[in-house]
Amino acid sequence: MDAPPETLLAPIILTALLAPEDQAWFDAARRAHFPPERNQLAAHLTMFHHLPPAIAPELKRRLSQATRGVSAPPARLAGLVSLGRGVAYRIESQELAAIRADLADAFAPLLMPQDRQGWRAHVTIQNKVEPAAARALLAHLQAGFVARPVRIAGLASWWYRGGPWEALSRHMFA
Repeated sequence: MDAPPETLLAPIILTALLAPEDQAWFDAARRAHFPPERNQLAAHLTMFHHLPPAIAPELKRRLSQATRGVSAPPARLAGLVSLGRGVAYRIESQELAAIRADLADAFAPLLMPQDRQGWRAHVTIQNKVEPAAARALLAHLQAGFVARPVRIAGLASWWYRGGPWEALSRHMFA
């Protein structure tokens, strides 16, 4: 089914979906550390920040192809990242990075500068705070950090209209 015409004006965000137990863990960390007045979204692993709305049908086709009958890519919580005014957990997954690279190649002429850069997979749990607060949280979390597996459940695309995202499609791994 095609999207309504007004939807076609909204850019598309692409994320990797986390397994429920990992989603709950990241959401709890985000609720604990993200400024509540700015926390409009669940924790998320963004793969592309701004895809043109006209590619929605082709994107859905490619996401289905990348996930249907395919085992979930192995991934791990690998460390912490300073965002200057926030903190994120770094995620490593060669297979997920390969999926992203294939999509980036397919849509290369249409990508915004932010999405053309090298991808640094992460889940932000704090942002838009004073740098000193971000440094303190980073030090606190690094002191007890232990790398561990993270399960990637699927891929999802979202319409972005300036506020909470609106679901466009979900594509689950086997």
